[in-house]
Amino acid sequence: MLIRLFRGQLDFTTAITYFCAILLVILVILPFHEWAHAFTAYKLGDTSAKSRGRMTLNPLAHFEPLGALLLLLVGFGWAKPVPVDARSFKHPKIYMAITAVMGPVANILAALAGALIYCALWKFAPDLTVQYYFGTKEFGYYLFLFLAYYIQINCFLAVFNLLPIPPLDGSKVLFMFLPQKWVNMIYQYQMYISFIFFALIFSNVLDRPLSFLGGGLIEGVFWLAGLPFGLS
Repeated sequence: MLIRLFRGQLDFTTAITYFCAILLVILVILPFHEWAHAFTAYKLGDTSAKSRGRMTLNPLAHFEPLGALLLLLVGFGWAKPVPVDARSFKHPKIYMAITAVMGPVANILAALAGALIYCALWKFAPDLTVQYYFGTKEFGYYLFLFLAYYIQINCFLAVFNLLPIPPLDGSKVLFMFLPQKWVNMIYQYQMYISFIFFALIFSNVLDRPLSFLGGGLIEGVFWLAGLPFGLS
């Protein structure tokens, strides 16, 4: 997104709105994502994350500079992964997959919360929010834009993390269905796989499939959030 600003494709206020949404995601939602991993692992029998102080919503415990920078630049990023020891699980592959998937689920829940606020404002107070409290239509526009960006970022993070490519969360789900010798081979070449994956991201090869999947999730989240307000 910020790359589009540098290219002159965005006005400054829109870019600031996006930056505020990203900042909220970095400081609140990424920690929530990692906490969901840590809490699930703890409930399933692994205390690794808890013993290392990672079962917390404190953003400082989860902050990862490169992941935050990429989130600002290209819309995909990550926090510092929580440690999980599958040997502590009764059913290692299944419990690891459950632990992994709870991070993207946290992003979807965060997106749903934002969509509920968006739909509530749209239903009950679009004019009141825009004109009465702040006396300017510009604020209302950027408020809805902020919520839209926040929802979009969370949905795309969920889709991104569910890709079955190591070290993303989706790979742990994939490993549940693979023989252990295949899993070991993938781990052996993980560095090369990751390099190719990020090369595909920066070359925009994955833009269309990620946009398709992310757009579908956004539509689903808005549909679900609109149900209580008769907007779906």
